[in-house]
Amino acid sequence: MNNLENTPSRGKGVNIAIVGLGFGAEFIPIYQRHPNANMYAICQRNVEKLNAIGDTFGVDVRYSDYDELLKDPNIDAVHINSPIPNHAEQTLKALYAGKHVACTVPMATSVEDCKAIVNACRETGKKYMMMETVVYAREFLFVKELYEKGELGKVQFLKASHQQDMEGWPDYWPGLPPMHYATHCVGPVAGLLRLEAEYVSCFGSGTISEDLIKIHNSPFAVESAHIKFKNSDLSAYVYRSLFDVARQYRESFEVYGSKKSFEWALIENEPNVIHTAKKPEPEIPEKVETPDYAHLLPQEIQSFTGKGVYDHDDNTHLSFAQGGGHGGSHPHLAHEFISALIEDRDPFPNAVQSANWTSVGILAHESAMKGGEIIYLPEF
Repeated sequence: MNNLENTPSRGKGVNIAIVGLGFGAEFIPIYQRHPNANMYAICQRNVEKLNAIGDTFGVDVRYSDYDELLKDPNIDAVHINSPIPNHAEQTLKALYAGKHVACTVPMATSVEDCKAIVNACRETGKKYMMMETVVYAREFLFVKELYEKGELGKVQFLKASHQQDMEGWPDYWPGLPPMHYATHCVGPVAGLLRLEAEYVSCFGSGTISEDLIKIHNSPFAVESAHIKFKNSDLSAYVYRSLFDVARQYRESFEVYGSKKSFEWALIENEPNVIHTAKKPEPEIPEKVETPDYAHLLPQEIQSFTGKGVYDHDDNTHLSFAQGGGHGGSHPHLAHEFISALIEDRDPFPNAVQSANWTSVGILAHESAMKGGEIIYLPEF
């Protein structure tokens, strides 16, 4: 691949810069141990925190100014973990600066910005990957394995949810329309069969408190959407809540097939359920422990499916604590991004897939505000 020569001055492979060191710090030791990555630089506006993280992990190249980081010719790729409102702007700057981009979800906050990122990838030839945790979580990988082995039979329907209490999160979260952060449930229903969402219809239900409503002019406590997939007989149902709904954190993904179906546990740390067709009724459901998929990874980073940086002290990042470690997905995400760059191929999800998944949520909220009107997604 161009500009990734393995020279002594460059280290052992892809030179990665991590931008944003809250949740982003989770990935530093993964890249440090990955056989084809060089954890080259970190970026954080707070210099005190920047230096503390840099000293802890032994990362010498440090930037408090993102624009200065992008001028560094040694950086091949940036992994963006900044606040949601910054994702699109920072992604576009990086692509046009000649850097590959991995970015935490969502891709952007508007359909126009999603289009702009896809176009930037085409213009620059650089790779983009939205770091969607659920499509690399052990539950998704388990269902994917069942599907690829033919054990599900014909897939008939897909369903997913993401319910979370966002009280106490940073200032850009309060009052956020639920579907504006929908990739954790859109990703798996589209990603299993690599389907493209064609149109969406969404309903809002209930109301959040008045002080939250006025921030984004979004009244709904819950938004639930049906997604119709292009060139497929399948549709999916997804629902989201962020405030004023009593529910333990749950990212669920369920698949109903002609032979077997998979249902996510209702309570965290309980077994998931497989339903098998044509058995006596009491024997149809079976509780299953979802296996870990560390064996799919290089040996150097396999341990990160079971633990993260924040398991070792009191500084637990909210997304990691509430998300139960994101299903062991972090090393899988890093490995896919690095592998795609080394092999000069598109990562999964690529820019077009990421734009489609992100836009489902953006347009679902628009649909909810219009009483469930069907809205078609653009071609990316």
